[in-house]
Amino acid sequence: MPPSTSSSAASAQRIPRSGRDVFQKCRDYDLANSIRREGVYSYYRGISSPQDPVVTHNGQEVVMLGSNNYLGLANHPEVKDAAQAAIRDFGTGCAGSRLLNGTLTLHGQLEERLAEFMGKEAALTFATGFQVNLGVLSCLLSRHDIAYLDNLDHACIVDGARLGYGKMVKFFHNDMDDLAGRLERSPDAKGRFIVVDGVYSMEGDLCDLPGLVALKQQYGARLMVDDAHGVGVLGENGRGTAEHFGLEDEVDLIMGTFSKSLATAGGFIAGDRYVVDYIAHNARSQIFSAASPPPCAASALAALEIIEREPERRAMLWDNVSYMLRELAALGFDTGASDSPVIPLVVGDDWVAFRMVSRLQEEGVFANPVITPAVPPGRAMVRTSYMATHTKEHLDRSLEALAKVGREFGVI
Repeated sequence: MPPSTSSSAASAQRIPRSGRDVFQKCRDYDLANSIRREGVYSYYRGISSPQDPVVTHNGQEVVMLGSNNYLGLANHPEVKDAAQAAIRDFGTGCAGSRLLNGTLTLHGQLEERLAEFMGKEAALTFATGFQVNLGVLSCLLSRHDIAYLDNLDHACIVDGARLGYGKMVKFFHNDMDDLAGRLERSPDAKGRFIVVDGVYSMEGDLCDLPGLVALKQQYGARLMVDDAHGVGVLGENGRGTAEHFGLEDEVDLIMGTFSKSLATAGGFIAGDRYVVDYIAHNARSQIFSAASPPPCAASALAALEIIEREPERRAMLWDNVSYMLRELAALGFDTGASDSPVIPLVVGDDWVAFRMVSRLQEEGVFANPVITPAVPPGRAMVRTSYMATHTKEHLDRSLEALAKVGREFGVI
């Protein structure tokens, strides 16, 4: 039987005999409750429909401007059929890690296709994108290595570098002079590993890949690009940031996720075969974690086929992005340096971001609040993102709500 309310309360108040109570920080934490008290809590919102351009939240239909389903494949009939077929043929789970009993022929097929698509010798899939960076960076960084991270890199890059035994050095966002100075000051005996996002997930801008490649070559470094938001979106064939800049051969490792353009959950790393083989046998988040479920692997395979077969989806996506960037700028919104389907509306104050998102919800638009530490202090934003399957009617309806709410809060 579950414990009684009184016994649970007593347990919560029990204090260790000596030393610090590790749960004290939980009692002291009040941010979430303060947002709830204001009536503008905008996290963990339940959606009762697929990730389409219009979703249902609390019985209300709202235009979805908060999804990373960039190519609109998360509810595609072929992707769903592939997932259902995989459940029929392989079941719902693998019941073990890839290293032991969890590798299916489906995983091998997906990795071969990913390597071919990305133009690399080999690829390795993980159960989540977050686990890719945790595993890859922690196993590659030894005591004799230095990881150079852009200070706006995603949290999983930072956490992966922390788990490794190397030193972590951050440089100012997209500041090649700052990175050059830090590389110059590092001992030649150290291994140098530059790790950046291809598309920065909050600001929506791209890394300065030509500048990074020049410094990589000058200092004999290795270069890894987390292209979670670039694969499927950027480049003539959708291979991401490196293809966009024409520098695919200069990027040593490319990381990608399935949770954006590839319409499911999971992630991968692609690079030279000997490096990927080392990762497969040393990345702890790979060898000590359950394998990706069969429907996820099958869904990613199906999505990849559609991406290659239907380049017009990328064209439709970029038409929508160009339209929204132009119209939002005309309204007076600060969209930063966005050059991707992620378009931030910079509002400055954290509470303004929460209140605007709440008002947008009332006006029929789903967007996301982004506050510190995800962005620098004073640069809170309403994060919007766009899909190939948004119609002009969806976008115009959103613009009307954004204009109304933006004026209410003095943002425009």
